[in-house]
Amino acid sequence: MTDREKLGQMLFTAELQFRLASAVRLATTRQVQPLDLPMDWTHGHHNVKYEEIALRDDQAEYAACFLHRTSTYLMAVAMKDAIRAVVPDPKTSSDSVVRAAYQIARLIRNAFAHAPFSPRWSIDPDCRNTVFSVPDIITLDTTGLHDTVFDWRHYGGPLALFRLCRFVRTNIIKDVPPTRKYVPLPKSIINQIGDLILTKVDQLPPGARPLKVDPLPDGRIPLGDGYFIAPAQKESLDDM
Repeated sequence: MTDREKLGQMLFTAELQFRLASAVRLATTRQVQPLDLPMDWTHGHHNVKYEEIALRDDQAEYAACFLHRTSTYLMAVAMKDAIRAVVPDPKTSSDSVVRAAYQIARLIRNAFAHAPFSPRWSIDPDCRNTVFSVPDIITLDTTGLHDTVFDWRHYGGPLALFRLCRFVRTNIIKDVPPTRKYVPLPKSIINQIGDLILTKVDQLPPGARPLKVDPLPDGRIPLGDGYFIAPAQKESLDDM
């Protein structure tokens, strides 16, 4: 395996961890994630009992949120290291896209490395008040970010990093991804928008109760946390 192939494999491994963490978080939120652990676990010189490591549902959901978050940061670490391995001094690269990809990955990595459970931006003086952008994938405007609380809205969120990781692997590292093999069909039809999870059901679950919710003047129905269900817009004659 060549050095580039090893770098590509490293980035792909980070992507896989993000995909697994996404599945675990979704399943944990929906309370369909098994939480079984050994009744008796021995490893090396240590031994723990089930009571010591068992998880409640609320603990699992809380931990899954941080597992998902750290998996996105791991992609940033992998991207930073991979770009540095193939691009001499990427911080001053003449290619603005390479420079932006590196700086975004590096700055996110720095925020995570110094405070993984409560990250804050640590922007170098020469990177402040600057916009780094990989077109159609991710943009980070560092204006006013230094020493502020890290927020996904600053860079576009986990899927932006996922797309950036793939971009780095295929466009900068020049890794040739293999033909994708069999993909298992999902057991449930799920759509997700931000943290809103919509699951298709064939019938209402037992115990479901109708809620009285008054639509807003524009017809939207509030779901809470800034989410709404809106009636489908009909096509006008001008649109046809």
